[in-house]
Order: sequence, then C-alpha cells, then structure tokens
Amino acid sequence: MAAIRGNMAIEKFEIDLGSLEKSLRQPRSLFSYMMSFLTGAATILAMVPLFSVLYLLVDRGIAALNWAAFTQLPPGAMESGGGFGNAIVGTLIIVAIATLISVPLGILGAVYIAVFAAESKITAGVQFAAKVLTGLPSILAGVFAFATVVTVTGGFSAPAGGVALALLMLPTIMLTAEEAIKRVPTKMRDAAIGMGATPTQVVTKIILPTAFPGILTGIMLALARAAGETAPLLFTSLFSQFWMNRHFPMSLPHTVSDLMKPTASLAVLIYNFSGSPFENQIAMAWSAALTLVAIVLILNFIGHTISNRYESH
Repeated sequence: MAAIRGNMAIEKFEIDLGSLEKSLRQPRSLFSYMMSFLTGAATILAMVPLFSVLYLLVDRGIAALNWAAFTQLPPGAMESGGGFGNAIVGTLIIVAIATLISVPLGILGAVYIAVFAAESKITAGVQFAAKVLTGLPSILAGVFAFATVVTVTGGFSAPAGGVALALLMLPTIMLTAEEAIKRVPTKMRDAAIGMGATPTQVVTKIILPTAFPGILTGIMLALARAAGETAPLLFTSLFSQFWMNRHFPMSLPHTVSDLMKPTASLAVLIYNFSGSPFENQIAMAWSAALTLVAIVLILNFIGHTISNRYESH
C-alpha cells in the first residue's frame, strides 16, 4: 500500500511540473512574451534618436576638429581655419562660477529641509518652489540675471552668465541632495547621536559622506544641463571674439576686469555659427557641438567614477 501511494504521489508531482511549463497557447504566457517584446522594442526605439544625433555630430563635426580648433579664435566670415579655444575657456569659467554658487546653496538647503526642518511648513514651501523652478524656462533665468547683474554692473560678463546658470542648477541639486539625504538609514543617525555627536557632526560626519554619491549624481545632471544652455547666456555673457586675457592665448582671467566683460561660450558660438551662410563657420559649429557633447560626457564619466569609488569605500 505504501508503494502504491508513493507511485501516485510521484505521478501527481510530474503532472504538476508539466502544468508549470510555459506555452504560447496559454493567455498569460502569451501576454508576458508580447509585453517583453514591446518593452525591448520601445527601448531600442528610444535609443535610435540618441545614437542618430551622436552619429551626425561625429560625422560632421570631426572634419574640422584639429588642434587649431582648440587653440585659435573663431574665424571671420570669409576666413579659413580658426577655432573656438576662447569659447571652451569661457564655457568652463561660466559653468565653474555657476557651480560655486549653486552647489553650496543647494546642499545647505537640502540639509535644512531634510534634517533640521523636515516637518515644518517652510519645507513644503521650499520643495514646491524648487519643483516649480525645475521647469523654469531658461530664457527667464537669463532675463532675471540681466536685470539683477548686467544692469547693476553695467555690462555683459562671465559672472552674469554664472548667476543665470546657477539659477537653473540650484533646484536640481537641492532636490536630488534632499532625496539622497533622506535615504541615509535612520539607525546611523541615531547611533551617532547616541554616541554624543552634535547635530552638526551628524551632518558632516555621517549624513553628507553617506549621501555623497547621490548628491554628486545631482550635481552632474545639473552641470550637463547648464553646459548646453544658450538663451541665458545671450542675455548675460553675450559673446566675444577674443581671449579673456589677451596677453597670452588660452590663459585664464588674471583680474576681475578680465571677468567683467563679454565672454565667449560654446553654446552661443554654435547658435551664432549654425545660421551662418558661410561653410567654414557652419563646420566650426558642428565641431563645437561635438566638443560640447564630449565635455558633458567627460564630466559625467568623472562624476560616475568618483561616485563608484566612494561607494566602494
């Protein structure tokens, strides 16, 4: 009797295993296969525009890309050769100024609303304002910087462009930093407080180091957006055909007066040259666009590498 029961159990088990096999005849399995196929196809379709743009930039931008393009000034209408070295320097300086303004303010604001005033009404208002600013048209940031910096200082300048870009970077940095801080385990904070750490020590020794990878990701996203903005710079830094410091090519500004004058940038150079009727300037615009994309990719790669190393330690 025991052997008969054992054989019946084995047969039942085999039947159950057979019923678990997937078949396209079953509606649920067919639906699963169809959704997997549609998801993969949508992913590939979404990547087509990205790789198409990159291919177009490389195909048309690589032709005029040489060492002279990085070391010489923009060419005139009927000139041959030339480059956009001053635009590269100007872009890096303007973005650096924007970073120096937005990163400290964004991180400090995130610490306040996530740690010190997490349940207050001020926090809700700040979060709402930051989310609204994330959708702020970039041209309005340029108009604001024009009214507050350009009109006050009396001229277009790199700091004015930095203020405009900082206004665009600030909400992204603050919101991403806030989310990164909230993901820090509460047990780590409680353990530090239990050991006698002050609130400032908890923030500087526990929260910020732990949330650093997430904060860095937000900074890289903000930098990528700021580096490609054109409209704010048209109202603030304008453009220049010369080096910021004319005494030595590609040198950084030595004095405040070097900063307080119209400054070239890659985004504005692309905007100016892309509509030019002259082939040499159009080719220069394609090369500048490729260079700008490369700068953004390099910055993101550096940030991703630092974040991964920090997480590993």
